[in-house]
Amino acid sequence: MKIQVSELIVKYMERLGIDTIFGMPGAHILPVYDSLYDSTIQSILAKHEQGAAFMAGGYNRASGRIGACITTAGPGATNLVTGIANAYADKQPILIITGEAPTYIFGKGGLQESSGEGGSIDQSALFKGITRYNKVVERTDYLENVLNQASKILLSESAGPVLLSFPYNVQKELVDDSILDNIKTEKHYCSLNRDSQSVDAVARMIQQAQKPVIIAGYGCIKSGAQAKLTELSELLNIPVTSSLKGKGAISEQSGLSLGSLGVTSYSHAYKYIEEFSDLVIFLGAAFNERTSYIWDKKLLEGKKIIQIDIDYSQLEKVFKADIAIQGDIGEVLTAVLDNIKNSPSGNHRKDYQAVSEAQDETSQTNAAIFKSKFSLIETFFLKLEEHFPENITVFDDNIIFAQNFFNVASSNRYYPNSGVSSLGHAIPAAIGAQFADKKTTFAVLGDGGFQMCCMEIMTAVNYGIPLNIIMFNNSTMGLIRKNQFQQYQERFINCDFVNPDYEALAKSFGINHQRIVDKEDLNELFARTDFSNAINLIEIMIDKDAFPNYSSRR
Repeated sequence: MKIQVSELIVKYMERLGIDTIFGMPGAHILPVYDSLYDSTIQSILAKHEQGAAFMAGGYNRASGRIGACITTAGPGATNLVTGIANAYADKQPILIITGEAPTYIFGKGGLQESSGEGGSIDQSALFKGITRYNKVVERTDYLENVLNQASKILLSESAGPVLLSFPYNVQKELVDDSILDNIKTEKHYCSLNRDSQSVDAVARMIQQAQKPVIIAGYGCIKSGAQAKLTELSELLNIPVTSSLKGKGAISEQSGLSLGSLGVTSYSHAYKYIEEFSDLVIFLGAAFNERTSYIWDKKLLEGKKIIQIDIDYSQLEKVFKADIAIQGDIGEVLTAVLDNIKNSPSGNHRKDYQAVSEAQDETSQTNAAIFKSKFSLIETFFLKLEEHFPENITVFDDNIIFAQNFFNVASSNRYYPNSGVSSLGHAIPAAIGAQFADKKTTFAVLGDGGFQMCCMEIMTAVNYGIPLNIIMFNNSTMGLIRKNQFQQYQERFINCDFVNPDYEALAKSFGINHQRIVDKEDLNELFARTDFSNAINLIEIMIDKDAFPNYSSRR
């Protein structure tokens, strides 16, 4: 049967399992929007295209499914850039559909034309570095190949954003719907390289080590390996630290949790790894700038290293491993556990007095250089942890406070703003996540980041999405002011600003507002607030001249 390309695009998305798409319409993409009218896909109107891209990313985080966003040509597409760059850095499968001016006016200076002809914006060049695949589809004769290539990327273990741009006239052309039967739209799982010899070697090295330690990354969470990781840790008393994105891979309330590893963390993980461990086991953790303390050589010096990651490109990227295995974390851990349990010394639990020693020393340092300055924020996270021991989702732009004060349970989900670390991410990402998984959700950010994205609160209002916005108010860009204090002789420039009346702003949005200035206000907050069914703007006041005492060396 002959159908319009616009309808084929929508049917293609349905077959990919996409049930929600975020975006803003415009003249050049209206044929696809018209096809969405009769679709099972829910189309969500954002307030800005960047917000739509962040929502698609949040949806993917919460569901594990392909996220999707849609915009018109020209500024509609260019406004996506930061959100798509964030998804690219985090290897998120996001399908982006954009419109384009008709092909017959390419090069003539058409309104919002992005073909790259005649001096117009070259959209493909613009997105080349932040997508795994992008294509302006000027003809229908290769449409099947284009959609197969898009599927290949979106369904791969090392996924990333895919952008397909359709000129207005191409959207209205007729094609045979049998094309869909030749396009791969389902993920086929296959076992990767984890042969028995490699598994035997891993099990043997772990059992021979005196003080092994595990660094768990987001790969553990993505593969659903938290239970297996916990089982291995508890079977042999192996302490676990996590990357920032890996918080919650093992419950951080566990006595074997070393907290989060990283340059902005004052956990005892660094001290334990450097001074006590003889084997470091990386499980789905990229040893990036933050986690590695800017690639501090002392951290891994003189230690055996095991690395397991589903992404081949991550293996031995910045260090040499004694054993490196490409494979699903959960599957490999299952095999390693079976091997250890079946070996004569498999259940020998190791004694780790060193863990408590490291905890004691770093806890004292914590109190002296960090916690005493931010007791209100510390108390907030402690109460959040107590009030919601399970089944909440937290999107966090601020990062440093939660990294140090929030012990993430393995049944909770914590999503730090990693990627390109863009301010203004938390609110739209949290909204997107709610369309995939309706859990009690928190968006944590500063007042600077809030003003970059606060218009998306109305998206939540429009669709009845409950949300808790935790905004730290210090009337400054805190990281910038900290760096100017530490490294630029207090020559403060372009960091301070005047805030609006947030109570009045919340009232104009039709949402709840609470201002927190002391611990009594926090008691009232947790006693009376409906966190699950309302939209709440919670403003926590902090001192602009109180800085966490770490150096970002920037």
